Amino acid sequence: MDREKRRIGSLNHDQQVLPHFLPVPAPFFEHKHRIVWSQIEKVVSVDEIQHPSVRECLRFLNITRGLEIHHDGDLPARAGLGSSSAFTVGMLNALYGLMGRMPDKQQLAKEAIVVEQERIKESVGCQDQIATAYGGLNRIDFQSNGTFNVSQIRLPQTRLEDFQNHLMLIFTGTTRSASEIAAEQIKVTSEKETELKTLQGMTTESIRLLISGNWDEFGQLLHESWLLKRDLTHKISTESIDSIYARALKAGARGGKLLGAGGGGFMLLFAPPDRHEKIRSSLPDFLNVPFRFETAGSQIIFYDRDRCD
Repeated sequence: MDREKRRIGSLNHDQQVLPHFLPVPAPFFEHKHRIVWSQIEKVVSVDEIQHPSVRECLRFLNITRGLEIHHDGDLPARAGLGSSSAFTVGMLNALYGLMGRMPDKQQLAKEAIVVEQERIKESVGCQDQIATAYGGLNRIDFQSNGTFNVSQIRLPQTRLEDFQNHLMLIFTGTTRSASEIAAEQIKVTSEKETELKTLQGMTTESIRLLISGNWDEFGQLLHESWLLKRDLTHKISTESIDSIYARALKAGARGGKLLGAGGGGFMLLFAPPDRHEKIRSSLPDFLNVPFRFETAGSQIIFYDRDRCD
């Protein structure tokens, strides 16, 4: 049988990550596992795998059979788009598919959080795993006992498209370790309680403005939230990022924010569609990346039950 027809894949919410698996016929190779990402690993034991998420997902699900795993990304890692968490969610989803099981979105999110926080020991939050598993626009409420509630934000299609058309995604040209910046934020959390509560309080208001389509006030609220966030620690923004944001505002943006933990990566700008061209012209050295909303969350894109355990 053609090897390509036997693959099982899992696609994340923004189409960044595509792991797929091929059985490795061990008698013909010295290695048992072949992992293809920015490097190519050929190993006998799961413990030898250098890719942290691949290694820990295989350990977490106690998978010992030989596998060939390919990981391809459309956008750079360490850029604030949650690609690491998206990969872990997609990896778990695909491995479950290989086992003939289909976990629900809550299970996928919870287990991805465990893998990243407890097994890989990354200083990461929980929102990226949940956003990837569920897809769409959601309000996520975190409880003190570690649980979370996900409430879908329902918008008419025309309102959703209008919202989408106000957004621009600009690559700042630099990447960074989200774990390091998040660790710094954790250190100062007790000193920034007032700012954090203010940011939390903006959630309900932002949803109200989103539902009503009051774009001017929504942009202003986004601007205010960014000013609060950038002052949490000195590592969140840089002179270059501040310059990009100032130029965008001067060209007509109503607000924006740096995505992810901070320090680099992508900046999301909110501006009337008729100002987008002027904003792009004001930032000629920075890449504008088109994107569209996705609502389904992590998905298995090919599944052959006869080839699964």
